Amino acid sequence: MQNTAQKLLEEHGPRDAMEYDVVIVGGGPAGLSAAIKLKQLAAEQNQEISVVVLEKGGEPGAHILSGAIMDPKALTELFPNWKEMGAPLNTPVTEDRILLLTENNAYRTPNFLVPECFENHGNYIVSLANVTRWLGQQAETLGVEVFPGFAAAEVLYHDNGAVKGVATGNMGVNREGEASPAFQLGMELHAKYTFFAEGARGHLGKQVIAKYALDQGKDPQSYGLGIKELWEIDPAKHQAGLVVHTTGWPMMDQYAGSFLYHLENNQVAVGYVVGLAYENPYISPFEEFQRFKTHPAIRGFFEGAKRISYGARAITAGGLQSLPKLCFPGGALIGCDAGFLNMSRIKGSHAAIKTGMLAATAAFEAISAGRQADELSAYPKAFEASWLYEELHKARNVKPLLKRGTYGSPWVWIDQVVLRGKAPWTFHHSTPDHAALRPADQFTPINYPKPDGKISFDRLSSVFISNTNHAEDQPIHLTLKDSGVPVAINLAKYAGPESRYCPAGVYEFVKTDEGQDRLQINAQNCVHCKTCDIKDPTQNIVWVTPEGGGGPNYSSM
Repeated sequence: MQNTAQKLLEEHGPRDAMEYDVVIVGGGPAGLSAAIKLKQLAAEQNQEISVVVLEKGGEPGAHILSGAIMDPKALTELFPNWKEMGAPLNTPVTEDRILLLTENNAYRTPNFLVPECFENHGNYIVSLANVTRWLGQQAETLGVEVFPGFAAAEVLYHDNGAVKGVATGNMGVNREGEASPAFQLGMELHAKYTFFAEGARGHLGKQVIAKYALDQGKDPQSYGLGIKELWEIDPAKHQAGLVVHTTGWPMMDQYAGSFLYHLENNQVAVGYVVGLAYENPYISPFEEFQRFKTHPAIRGFFEGAKRISYGARAITAGGLQSLPKLCFPGGALIGCDAGFLNMSRIKGSHAAIKTGMLAATAAFEAISAGRQADELSAYPKAFEASWLYEELHKARNVKPLLKRGTYGSPWVWIDQVVLRGKAPWTFHHSTPDHAALRPADQFTPINYPKPDGKISFDRLSSVFISNTNHAEDQPIHLTLKDSGVPVAINLAKYAGPESRYCPAGVYEFVKTDEGQDRLQINAQNCVHCKTCDIKDPTQNIVWVTPEGGGGPNYSSM
């Protein structure tokens, strides 16, 4: 892929270049908040600062998927009058329920036993996609240049090794990697500082972490896969502001849990999160989610209801001990590109906004002082002095304990309620998620029930309502380091786990005319969740950016 891109550059280059003070890769809550903060600081100091945000989705919010319950703390710091400004935080949480599910029963945790981190008083049930759209509008109003439909595909470096900026991907390249009649060469965006805010397992962020060894001495990052549906339910069953979380069935011995969030307009967001450190290659997170909805305590919400949308996204959940170094010569990692999710609170948007603001402040001070392309050491120092660091330090043991599945829940209660997150020890993540997978011959295949088309569904009908689209003839963006590995190792040793861990039906093993197995990649189905890049046991699959504007188009997820 890189060789093809280089050949096109040699044939059609050089690329046009644009100069900015700050380039931000990713138009999510972190990236947009950073851009907004930069413009606010410039206005306060009566200075000019040029800021551009590159967003690979067709518009800000198009690729944003989260539960989501939002703590407005960081948003209030960014916009103290966000209510008057019309921010779409419309549904305050009115009730929390935490259920332990067995196969046929549900047991509610008494309120007095619920850890403080699970309480949501003062928070809001939101569509994070819509909040992101609103942030995009505020950014543009302040003079930020927002380029939707442009995927940053390459990191650019100065001769001294510092980040110089990024280049967008070429447009109009056919499946063979050749320029079509609609070909457009990508452009370069140079900056004094570049922020990477791509979300979990960012394509360029991953490269920067490796180049500068930002994760040296840190725990391996730990991930989850979140799968979500949006439903319109019977008004008689709807309770705006109700929050339901469950643990237990159908995955008792594996980290997993669900959420049901009652938004406005009789809508309910339902989702299931599966930790990607699971061992059994026969596990299918998608089927586990569909099975979860059939539980007697859950299915009643959805009987006679209408499913509106579907999506999936990986979650960076390793916590404080897995955070890489946040800055490097010429830039910084912010939001989930670094991994600021608070696993204990099941919240990350407030952390994304806060880190965007902190990095922006450090960059503005550096630019004002005439510096560029150095390390923004003020950013990690500000983080360590912030309320966010304190919050993440308190939560640091939750994900390692939850890796024990339902049986880890009592230990989480002790850590968070008895010890109040102040234990004198820190539990660690010992291995990356892909290394946890064990050979298939150590397990029995799981016989998942067939979907009924009313409560449970198949992958393809689900992807259809995610509004996912990629140009049909573009190069496949799910690349293989070695095309022989999927059959020779993944299928032979692990029973082809990529056909199960992908929630969009991208990967399937089919027979050739000669009766041989081969991996078929249905890249047009990809919802950009990044699970394959994380969970592939041989780390042979590399997710790269497709043509800008491709992928899901989430309206209110």
